[in-house]
Amino acid sequence: MFRRGLVILLATFALCFLLPLALAGAWWAVQDRPGSWRDADWSASGLLPDAADVPGAAIHILAARTGGAKGAASVHSWLVWKPVGARSWSRADVVGWGLPVRIDAYAPDARWYSNEPYYVGSVTGLEAAALVPKVQEAIRDYPWNARGAYRIWPGPNSNSFVAHILREVPEIGVTLPPHAVGKDWMGDGLRVIRDAGGDVHLSAWGYAGLSVGPRTGIEINLLGQAFGLDILRPAVKLPGIGRVGV
Repeated sequence: MFRRGLVILLATFALCFLLPLALAGAWWAVQDRPGSWRDADWSASGLLPDAADVPGAAIHILAARTGGAKGAASVHSWLVWKPVGARSWSRADVVGWGLPVRIDAYAPDARWYSNEPYYVGSVTGLEAAALVPKVQEAIRDYPWNARGAYRIWPGPNSNSFVAHILREVPEIGVTLPPHAVGKDWMGDGLRVIRDAGGDVHLSAWGYAGLSVGPRTGIEINLLGQAFGLDILRPAVKLPGIGRVGV
């Protein structure tokens, strides 16, 4: 009985985690990508409209594949926003040198290591206008913004930062994709958090955990990757691949 249970457990792990990661790795291996950050394209992608053409407020969560071999398994995410009437976008993301949180260090919709960004989720109009001050406050109060605080894995990294803001401002109603490595890091040690959006997050040093709730659905987190089901917006969440569904 024990041996059968172990076989089922290993087979489930291989199907849910190893197979998607292997497929993502095979796809990434044949992509044309720069050899180093110096060779990469960091220019604006044209994804966002000109801020002057957007009279209302807006908040966008963007992501793009990161560079090097880790791009096979992870994206880099960031926040972009504008208050009502603003004629320029503001951007916040975390990098691995100096003070981690950077404001407007790149074009708001810049490519990341030559990789095209995409929308993870957005809030616009009156709802965004009410949330922009909360987002700005959460960014200012980000607790891991000291020099040397950044840690590429399991966190706190760029995805840990965005996930923290989304937990602090759950009205945005967005969750990061399953291959946003670091999103499940909430601090060292065993952590249990119920955010204001009703989702419950369990994390063991960011290496393993579980998230359940109306925004997340069900996610099993392991070594920075997540496998899960989104119930309200039907989709399967696959390590290395992302959301497959609506």
